[in-house]
Amino acid sequence: MVQITSPAFKRNAAEALDNAGLQKALGKAKGAFLQRRAAAVAALPEFEALRDIGRDIKNHTLANLDHYLEVYAANVERNGGVVHWCSTADEARAAVLEICRKAGARTVTKGKSMISEEIGVNDHLEAHGITPVETDLGEYIIQLRHEHPSHIIAPAFHLNREDWEADFRRAHTDLDPNRVFHERRDILTEARTRLRQKFLAADVGITGANFLIAETGSSVIVTNEGNGDLTQTLPRVHIALASIEKMVPTLEDATSLLRLLARSATGQDFSVYTTFSSGVRRQGDLDGPEEYHVVLIDNGRSNMIGTEFQEMLRCIRCAACMNHCPVYGAVGGHAYGWVYPGPMGSVLTPSLVGVDKAGHLPNASTFCGKCESVCPVKIPLPKLMRHWREREFERHLTPAGIRSNLGIWAWFAKRPSAYRLATRAAMGALSLLGRGKGAFRSLPLAGGWTEGRDLPAPEPGGTFMQRYAKTRGAGR
Repeated sequence: MVQITSPAFKRNAAEALDNAGLQKALGKAKGAFLQRRAAAVAALPEFEALRDIGRDIKNHTLANLDHYLEVYAANVERNGGVVHWCSTADEARAAVLEICRKAGARTVTKGKSMISEEIGVNDHLEAHGITPVETDLGEYIIQLRHEHPSHIIAPAFHLNREDWEADFRRAHTDLDPNRVFHERRDILTEARTRLRQKFLAADVGITGANFLIAETGSSVIVTNEGNGDLTQTLPRVHIALASIEKMVPTLEDATSLLRLLARSATGQDFSVYTTFSSGVRRQGDLDGPEEYHVVLIDNGRSNMIGTEFQEMLRCIRCAACMNHCPVYGAVGGHAYGWVYPGPMGSVLTPSLVGVDKAGHLPNASTFCGKCESVCPVKIPLPKLMRHWREREFERHLTPAGIRSNLGIWAWFAKRPSAYRLATRAAMGALSLLGRGKGAFRSLPLAGGWTEGRDLPAPEPGGTFMQRYAKTRGAGR
């Protein structure tokens, strides 16, 4: 099980900032996502209109989720599949284990799935004598390292090439220890060779689902590697794990969202593989499973329906928000302490595990608004983070010092004359103290700032309000 370390976000972030290898990886990787997305969006004139369409599709689905879940389940069963309704992570793990036991599974191959990370499927299977094998390249090395993903579409975002080489040498001890990795393709080739036998030996294949289509009873996976298709077509049994908000009404709705997904995630028009699964192998099919199971997971999501956090359930897991987030770009995904990092995790994690455990996350934001501006389904992430800050404050979970300082600020904010008088006095005092210095290297009551950076000394000319009054007067 992935341990929740979100309460230690500040310590996690400090360690991340001091981790030279992580900082190197973040510096090299994050720019590519931004550039590719920008190019893909610029090449599609109707992208903004598609964002409105995507938002409306998800809003309609969430407003009628009970209906579409029933339609979907009926169509899965019509296609020869079985739907397992799971309210909690415990129920979902038990359902997966029971399917594997009935299949006599000893080895299970897995495609990349964040919901499987959320419910801790791998550890549960291992505890019961079944070996899960991650087949996505990034997930494969994460499994070798006994880590959880640091990014929702690029699990090994935090690693450098030398990390891959060292871990492959450590784990693949049957290979020549003096082999040379001339380029990244050599790493890929070694992983492919190692995994090929796993695909052929697997008794059960487990995938996630980017979308579930009520109209056809289909699950959709989007990948840039062929491992997802091999995972769901070679084994005799295919299990699709999906949370309930992955539902969309029709094939047309799914294709509209697919046009948004890859462009927002990796800057591609479409991912290399976009695969629709609609039940068991039919007569005449060349491949496909004999058994098809869908494990539908709630795990706290229905509690978000009808609340101010319902909009978070529109998320299509593209990771655009974290790719553009200055906080994520500085500390990476592991600092967030659970499965979902970045701005989307700062809203979703408190919703699923509680604000008492994840209260730091909605505070770990500059509120620059970039996350909302790039979200393909227009989730107002800063607004939702503010809602969590309000909940945290209402429940007295914020430190006493912060609460008292906010109380002082609120008193002045309600009294404009007192506020202006106080700011003029503070500006005057800081101007005198900072004369000739340009900046303060330390300052009472500002240690949180000056510990990591200098505080610029105020320039002559008065407070903002004084300058504004002069400018407004001069413009008349």
